[in-house]
Amino acid sequence: MIDEMVTLLGKEQSDDDQKKEYCESQFDFADDKKKELERSISDLEKAIDDAKGLIESIAAEIKALEDGIVALDREVVKATLQRKEEHEDYVAELAANQAASGIIDFAKNRLQKFYNPKLYKPPPKRELSEEERITLNMGGTLAPTNPPGGIAGTGIAFLKMRNSDDASAVAPPPPPPEAPGAYKKKGQESGGVLAMMDMMKADLEKSIQEGEFAEKDAQAEYEQMVNDAAAKRAADTKSIAEKESAKAEVEAEVIANEDKKKAEGEELMATKQYIAELHADCDWLIENYGARKEARANEVDALKKAKAVLSGADYSMF
Repeated sequence: MIDEMVTLLGKEQSDDDQKKEYCESQFDFADDKKKELERSISDLEKAIDDAKGLIESIAAEIKALEDGIVALDREVVKATLQRKEEHEDYVAELAANQAASGIIDFAKNRLQKFYNPKLYKPPPKRELSEEERITLNMGGTLAPTNPPGGIAGTGIAFLKMRNSDDASAVAPPPPPPEAPGAYKKKGQESGGVLAMMDMMKADLEKSIQEGEFAEKDAQAEYEQMVNDAAAKRAADTKSIAEKESAKAEVEAEVIANEDKKKAEGEELMATKQYIAELHADCDWLIENYGARKEARANEVDALKKAKAVLSGADYSMF
């Protein structure tokens, strides 16, 4: 019976040893896992915060690009309207200058008819239609044609001129000729007038040429502006698409990290619960392990002594 009790105490001590070793290893494992999960959750929270800040930054950049495109489109529309108005002004001014030049040529030709008949250029003969030729060949007469209208029967009409005060104002007719002065020879009288007309025509041609150059430069600048705007719009649109894609990737990363954080948070709670259960199961054994071991050893020693006495040993030896 004593041997059986000694064996039982030995088994109990072995069970305590195994359980203590198990508890200590589980405490170490659970504590390491808890620290790892807490560190991972902390890293995830930082990554999520950084990603959300990046999303806000990308969204602001996209908004700025979109606003820039709207402003750029407005600038193109504004420049187009301005270019249209400038071109209309140029066309009106060109027509007016060409009309004035035509009037000078007509007046100069009329003067040549009187002063220099050899330099006079008669108007082109009327081109008869087939029907009119047949009528004349058969001895008939043609219907009278209306005389040319316009200024002094030249066929050149007044043009509406644009100006800052009245866009529909009509150019005034030239002043009436001065009263005839003293008698001059034909060459003397015509020379000054023709020279003045040549100067006026030269000024008009210079103005026409300057207007053409200005129109070409303005059109070239406008076309360059439109091309640059189109290139920038295409680049900004591409950049918006790239940033939208990057923003979507970051948002997907945030969702994945939040899901992972949630899962690890649940695992952390389970780990803490497991540690609490370990404490409930192991704390008493670990705290009393030394005392239980010593008490059990003393009990085994006492049983062995009692067995020895029962076997006839001298009690005084103990």
